Amino acid sequence: INTARSLVDAIARDMIRMVKYGDSLYRCKCLKRAALGRMCTVLKRQKSALAYLEEVRKHMSRLPALDPNTRTLLMCGLPNVGKSSFMNKITRANVDVQPYAFTTKSLFVGHCDYRYLRWQVIDTPGILDHPLEERNTIEMQAITALAHLTCSVLYFIDISEQCGYTIEQQCSLFRSIKPLFANKELIIVVNKIDAQPWETLDEDKKAMIEELTNDADNCSFMTMSNISEKGVSEVKALACNKLLASRVESRISGNKVESVMNRLQVFYPNARDTLERDVCIPDSVKAVRESDDGNAKRRKSRVGYAPTKEDQQDDDDEEMVSGDNKKTARELMWENGGPGVWAPDYREVYDLKDPEWRFDDIPQILDGKNIADYIDPDIDAKLAMLEKEEEQLAAEAEAAAMGDDESDLDEEEEAAVEAIRDRKKQFRMMSHVNKSDNKPIMPRAIRGRAKDRHDRGALDAGEIKKKMDGYGVDTSNMIERGRKRERSVDSRRTRRVSEDRDVEMDEDMDVDGLSKGQIKKQKREKKEAKKRESSLARSHSRPREPSQMGLKDSSAEDVVKKEAKK
Repeated sequence: INTARSLVDAIARDMIRMVKYGDSLYRCKCLKRAALGRMCTVLKRQKSALAYLEEVRKHMSRLPALDPNTRTLLMCGLPNVGKSSFMNKITRANVDVQPYAFTTKSLFVGHCDYRYLRWQVIDTPGILDHPLEERNTIEMQAITALAHLTCSVLYFIDISEQCGYTIEQQCSLFRSIKPLFANKELIIVVNKIDAQPWETLDEDKKAMIEELTNDADNCSFMTMSNISEKGVSEVKALACNKLLASRVESRISGNKVESVMNRLQVFYPNARDTLERDVCIPDSVKAVRESDDGNAKRRKSRVGYAPTKEDQQDDDDEEMVSGDNKKTARELMWENGGPGVWAPDYREVYDLKDPEWRFDDIPQILDGKNIADYIDPDIDAKLAMLEKEEEQLAAEAEAAAMGDDESDLDEEEEAAVEAIRDRKKQFRMMSHVNKSDNKPIMPRAIRGRAKDRHDRGALDAGEIKKKMDGYGVDTSNMIERGRKRERSVDSRRTRRVSEDRDVEMDEDMDVDGLSKGQIKKQKREKKEAKKRESSLARSHSRPREPSQMGLKDSSAEDVVKKEAKK
């Protein structure tokens, strides 16, 4: 790529030098096109290298975004021992979990929070116990992550052997990859204790696992279960704490800490005397505890509740009302059942002449009389009579609208009048429906035109005559006037077409007596002549003065001509 870049720069320099001596814009344009062609040829030779770089870019874009400097937890072990399930428990990742080996075929990254810090959790594919040169690409991803990341390693062991591998094979894998655990915080996680408890495991197998813990440096031992979630949070907390401690220790042991420690001063308090000072408890708190026999509870305030006659406010309640700790409606709502259960008593905000009347109960007896006696028992019968009277009045109004009873119309004419009124109602309803429709409005120029042979449109003469005859209107004069107008429009159109034809005939007067082939040949020759004239005007421009071409004088022009001949 660097070679191609230098070649392109050289081509650009040569072409700029030649463009300076161009005698026309056309010649300069040709030089520019030639330079671009040479540059493209140079780049085409790099096609294979560019294609390889594109494949590398695509492959790198598919890799997970790993931050090698952040706090990292890395899980490893044989396939199907519970690594992905543990990652789904402690992070928001959704790694596929299946009951067969090598479900995880690449590195998966999740994130979790611990002690207000962001942690990176990496799930690696399963590793088999065989030599390094026999491991495939999937296994090498886990090996590479173990070798190059500074992290806290969680080695999972399935003591139930449901993964298809015995505890001996899992311990053998641990010993084979043990060099990769150097300078890392290591935790051996015994998983699936719900299927096989650690207490009931064989002593020989226990001894094998405990031996791994004792042989490795900075190694801890934990038990957990993903199904019952027993020990999951403890394993996460232990791994995070160990990694935090190691990172702090590494920073303290570095050279940068000395410059920081010189600017820090730590003071330790010293005792001023030998007296012992106990915790001070106020007397009011002690009195409350003694009165409630040690079971003191917070006293609930009645502020916000509707007071009743049975309520008796004491001094404590009065102090709470007058104090600043008045409860809000939200607090009262949650104390009394939450939304939908508790509702405020709006009688508290009633504006009455005497505020003491707000919470009075509505009496049944007032001034020695029963309030229910003032309710009319015949209210239903009176309501029915009122409705009947309204119907009668509506019928009389309709009859008055129809006219007097002694009408001059016979039955057929009355039926026709009724039909006309129904038709008016229908038109009125249709107009409301059409106004409510959300549809585009037809342009006025094409409104009413014929759509096809079955629908000739509202502007057709026959349709107009038929519709107006139904209304009893004579349309003979209107149709005749429309025909005259059409004839005048047609005459103007024919006159305009004839004038255009006359102009064309005047232009083609010189081709009378020629055949069609000769006419075509003559037109073709004219077009070619025009093209030839334009090209000659561009290429054969008049010679210019040396000063106009950027040269100093005629001697400089001679030098340029000699260089061009070479």
